[in-house]
Parts: sequence; structure tokens; C-alpha cells
Amino acid sequence: MKSECPDTLCPITRSTSVIGDRWSIMILRELFMGLSRFQDIQAQTGATPQMLTARFKRLEADGLIERRAYSKRPLRYEYRLTPMGRETRSIILALRSWGEAWVKRPREGVAVRMTHRTCGTETHFDGTCPACRIVAPWQDLVGQPTPAYTAERSKRADAFTQSLRT
Repeated sequence: MKSECPDTLCPITRSTSVIGDRWSIMILRELFMGLSRFQDIQAQTGATPQMLTARFKRLEADGLIERRAYSKRPLRYEYRLTPMGRETRSIILALRSWGEAWVKRPREGVAVRMTHRTCGTETHFDGTCPACRIVAPWQDLVGQPTPAYTAERSKRADAFTQSLRT
């Protein structure tokens, strides 16, 4: 791994050396949301091309993502989570839960509704399924963006596309 911290055994220090910055977390969020192309991820994160390129290179070197060519002329790549990258899902879900509970104002509403795949019930922020009375494993959760969050993301993508035209 490129971002190792060999001077400590602390797993938190080592983990944050790999994914402990805003841009890396936002890239992972977008990959989990189903985006895979540079321009689409740039539109949703607001990162500069240089910032995004640097983070993609680091995440690839650290083994969290892989790059695949989807166009030969011009040469363009898409990015996919590796098995190691997919294992960060619980981290992304924990940040989502904490952010919904502590950072957002209640009147703003939830951005993504999480549903327990087994029974179809919406879970609490901590993953607790009120119907099954268990904390659902993250593999059993399905996220669905709310209409307001979907509209926000569409607006951001449209504004980005417009900025490329001017």
C-alpha cells in the first residue's frame, strides 16, 4: 500500500492515511451511488480535475479502486470499487448515520432511505430494523435516494454540464 504508516500499529491512523480526507470519502460515496466516470464524479463532488486525479491515483495505488478503459478514442476510464473498496461501505454508512443524526437540521429531511432487504422495512440511522428488531448487517441494507436528494444531484450534474459548455 502506498499510504501506509509504518511507525504505528494503530489501525485508525493507518485507515485514515488511506481514506481519511474529504475527497476520498466523497469519491467512495459516488462509487457506491453507482457513478463510475470521472466527469460524473467531478460534478457531484465539486473537486477540481487535479484533486480528483490525485485521489483516484492514490485510491488505485492503495487497492480500493481499479481503473478500466471504456473508450479507446479518446482514451477514457471508469473507476470501480475493488473488494477492498467495497469493504468501506460500513464506514460510508456510519458517516451517513452520524451526519443525519448530528450534522443536518431535522427539517431538511433524510437524503437516503435505508431499507432492510430481508423484510423491506426502513431502518433507523443505526441500521436497526424496527420490524425484525435487529441491527441489519450492512450487506442487507438497500439505499434509495429521496426525491429531494435526487433532485439536488440532478441540479448539480446539470450545472456542471452547463459550466463545461460555457
